[in-house]
Amino acid sequence: MGKVVIFSAPSGSGKTTIVRELLNRFPQFEFSVSATSRAPRGCEQHGKDYYFLSQEEFAQAVADGRFVEWEEVYSGTCYGTLRSEVERIWAKGNVIVFDVDVIGGINLKRIFGGDACSVFIMPPSVGELRRRLVGRGTDSAEVIERRVAKAEFELTKAPEFDHVVVNDVLDDAVRDVTRIVDNFLIG
Repeated sequence: MGKVVIFSAPSGSGKTTIVRELLNRFPQFEFSVSATSRAPRGCEQHGKDYYFLSQEEFAQAVADGRFVEWEEVYSGTCYGTLRSEVERIWAKGNVIVFDVDVIGGINLKRIFGGDACSVFIMPPSVGELRRRLVGRGTDSAEVIERRVAKAEFELTKAPEFDHVVVNDVLDDAVRDVTRIVDNFLIG
C-alpha cells in the first residue's frame, strides 16, 4: 500500500485550486478521479474531472464492490472512490491525491490510517463561502443555499482531520499545505 493525501472542505473553500497547485509542485502526486452519479457541470470531462455514471451504473458498481468508499452526498447524488483508480495510481508508484467531500475524507482516513495525511481546507467564514459559491456562477440560488447549509455541518468535522488550513489568502494556504505534505512524505 502506498501513501495518500486527502483534501476535504465545504464546497467553495478552494480545495480544488489548492490541489491543482500541489499537483504542479509534486511530480509524484496523481489525482484520484472520483465517480459520481450527477451530470457534468460546465466544461467537466468524463475521466478527467469525474467518472460520470448514471444512477443505475453507480448502484451496480456499489453492488459489485467496486468502490473503496462511497456515499450519497446530496439526495440522489452519489460520489465514490473506485478501487481501480487507487490500484492504477499505486501501480505507477505514485502518491494518491484525493479531493473529496468531508465525510468521504473522514472515511478515506479511516480506511488508509497512517498511510494517509488528511487536510481540511477551512473557509475564512460562512459569508465568504457563500460569496465564492455565488461568484462561481455554476449553481442556482437554491443549490448555493443547500451547499451553505451543508457547510455549516461540515465545519464541525474539521477536528477529525490531521490538519486544518484556513484558505483566506490562497498563497498562504498553498504554502501551509506544501509544508504539511513535505513533512508527511519525509516521515
